Amino acid sequence: MRLKNYIVFFIVFGTIFKISAQQNVHKKVKIIDTTSIGKLALYDLTKSIKSVGYSFSRPFHWQKKDLTTLGVIAFSAVSISTIDDEVSALFIKNEPHVPNLFQEVGTRFGSPQVYFISNAALYGIGLFTKNEKLRRTSVLIISSSFTTGLIQSFSKTAIGRARPGGEYKSNNFKFWSNEPKFHSLPSGHTVLSITMAHAIAKQFNNTWSKVGVYTLGSIAPISRLFAGAHWLTDIGVATALSIAVVDGVDKFLFKTKAYDLTKKQKTISWNLTYSGNKIGFIGTF
Repeated sequence: MRLKNYIVFFIVFGTIFKISAQQNVHKKVKIIDTTSIGKLALYDLTKSIKSVGYSFSRPFHWQKKDLTTLGVIAFSAVSISTIDDEVSALFIKNEPHVPNLFQEVGTRFGSPQVYFISNAALYGIGLFTKNEKLRRTSVLIISSSFTTGLIQSFSKTAIGRARPGGEYKSNNFKFWSNEPKFHSLPSGHTVLSITMAHAIAKQFNNTWSKVGVYTLGSIAPISRLFAGAHWLTDIGVATALSIAVVDGVDKFLFKTKAYDLTKKQKTISWNLTYSGNKIGFIGTF
């Protein structure tokens, strides 16, 4: 495995060990878990499946507030799409000035191979050490990424938006296309990267720790803009999708008391705001 692969793994494992350390500090008394590894794995698998089912059933339970949020996101996406061509041209123009390491880390961290290997390692550590917080974090990531992965895979084909570059513009579509050059919306790298970053960031109470995790998670989306692989709208929609799914699964795990955590970790509170001719969301840690 090449050196750049190890750099990505060290970043992920650095976060993993910090989560584990935080758990040991907060727990004054450690109860010995006598449950077998097999039963724990089966339990986690069951919770993952139920979490995925919960995610896909949520639209049938949406209320007025949820529909309003969806409308705002759709409106925002359409608004941003009006500058997609200009923004893409600007990023591509400046790509030669971006360090190769930044682009390499962004491409690899958002790739399915590194993503699933990293999460498998995270879950493996949590399972064999019977660390409940690590197991729950991994279940949150697995459930959320499976859900967002299915949604983004279907959406890419159904929407058929052209990628930047060549003769195509941001408003070129070829619905139900199997051609990779018409698989721009949403960004798969962004979905995976933000899903993992948001799930991990939820495990911290410290604001700066959250900022650090989100900063690492933003490398993949930004690198895709510089590479000319996606439009800004693709990144925005993928980010909104990832955050919504992770928050939903996280809420389900707490609501059902799937894991025995002493208290719910701080989450980002998203508030819809209006200001003059502007509309958007503000996230509060």
